[in-house]
Amino acid sequence: MITNQIFILNFLLFVLLIMKTVRSCNSGCDLALASYYIEEGTNLTYISNLFNQPTSEILKYNPNIQNPDTIQSHTRLNIPFTCDCLSGLFLGHTFSYKLKEGENYKAVANGYYSNLTTIDFLIRVNSYPATDIPAGTVINVTVNCSCGDRDVSKDYGLFLTYPLRNGDSLPGIAMESGVPVELVKRYNPASNFRAGELVFLPAKDENGNFPPLKMGSGMSKGGIVGIVVGGAFGILLLVLILYVVFYRRKKVADQVTLLPVPGASELDQSSQLQHGRGSSMDKTSESTTVVSPRLTGITVDKSVEFSYEELAKATDGFSTANIIGRGGFGLVYYAELRNEKAAIKKMDMQASKEFLAELKVLTHVHHLNLVRLIGYCVEGSLFLVYEYIENGNLSQHLRGTGKDPLSWPARVQIALDSARGLEYIHEHTVPVYIHRDVKSANILIDKNFRGKVADFGLTKLTEYGSSSLQTRLVGTFGYMPPEYAQYGEVSPKIDVYAFGVVLFELISGKQAIVKTDEAKNESKGLVALVVIPPTSCKLT
Repeated sequence: MITNQIFILNFLLFVLLIMKTVRSCNSGCDLALASYYIEEGTNLTYISNLFNQPTSEILKYNPNIQNPDTIQSHTRLNIPFTCDCLSGLFLGHTFSYKLKEGENYKAVANGYYSNLTTIDFLIRVNSYPATDIPAGTVINVTVNCSCGDRDVSKDYGLFLTYPLRNGDSLPGIAMESGVPVELVKRYNPASNFRAGELVFLPAKDENGNFPPLKMGSGMSKGGIVGIVVGGAFGILLLVLILYVVFYRRKKVADQVTLLPVPGASELDQSSQLQHGRGSSMDKTSESTTVVSPRLTGITVDKSVEFSYEELAKATDGFSTANIIGRGGFGLVYYAELRNEKAAIKKMDMQASKEFLAELKVLTHVHHLNLVRLIGYCVEGSLFLVYEYIENGNLSQHLRGTGKDPLSWPARVQIALDSARGLEYIHEHTVPVYIHRDVKSANILIDKNFRGKVADFGLTKLTEYGSSSLQTRLVGTFGYMPPEYAQYGEVSPKIDVYAFGVVLFELISGKQAIVKTDEAKNESKGLVALVVIPPTSCKLT
């Protein structure tokens, strides 16, 4: 018990350390370039409208174009744009695109914007799910950029955002940029230089020269460091310490429930992981094969399979009156299933990766502070059936959206519960699980005001003790570390950082992204508002 308490304390203090030393941006730069791959039938006027840049401005950075009316396909075009500090978290620029009938995020990311952004990025910066975007909707298209890094070199102050394609190589792009291979690697330390990745390359200005880094611009790996102020945060930590050490001393340590609890409900017993015996649920087996046109041959251990008819009956035909939540991958319905309350997430077949990720995690990992999966269904759509959590999610209580405000003892308890759930998937499972979407909306609160971490659709599995790896960018803005937003590097620190943002939300009641100027539609991350940047960033 004492060991567990000490770990929780260390976990919370580690959050504090992460929040103190995180790199973020204070400002952007006036100019960055995007490498746009020209497909057949594309003309300069179309590209000009896409990036809201006059053709004359584009031609300044493309001296090889002799006739603007006939640009060569299967070549690249450098597009100038301003590189902004978005929400105080990372460098990028948000373009606007109006969707036409039949268009979707994939067409925009992979086609129109030539892989300068990703489908996942578009889902995160827009309010519409990937499967339901009305025609005529104006969406945000965010493209990452760089202003340089004075820790690498002060000789380069203009950078090209370059999407790698099949056939691109590190020596090739270094030669094309006119800079050494080692310099490209230092500017992109987390990149594997594979097709589909974004890298940042030193670029030449309109005069054909490499402009130097301007004083005060560029992100320093060690210089742009925030100092967490916050008597409130210190008070919260003090309360957590007192609570863990004294009040919780006699509490029995958390444990994974492996056998049915006497007197538990039918749904409770049927969804428990059992050893040496079968489940009372007639459709439960030690290994169930999921049969679906898109999921043929996939096996999920120890799962409960429901029929579509049973789920439809439990939700009054998936009535809109039963909707209790919605997200990027589907709707969540309240259900009365086998005389018990349940929550059913309905997902489109296109979300099979997220469906399988959550199914795999929650059939193998059981903990008091993780939401419990009851079963699944794959008829027509993808369905996940969970225990019903009575008090909604943490975000609803903090924002006053139909839920009562939380007392300070309740906030402390929910913080502890969430920490325990994350500590379990990070430290006590093999392989290790990284949630990648920890946020207040994904922390559910039960009738006793205890917290449970939910929504494991973006979870990443890694081997214990392995180093961080690079992957596609997923998650929610405001909760993602700047390094992850820029490089896509995955490690448990992603969850730790996000948990720190949740702690700030618990203290302030504010959202992870805060509007700072309604008139100018400007916003900043909550971390940027509570972290004071250094008074000076002296170059040495």
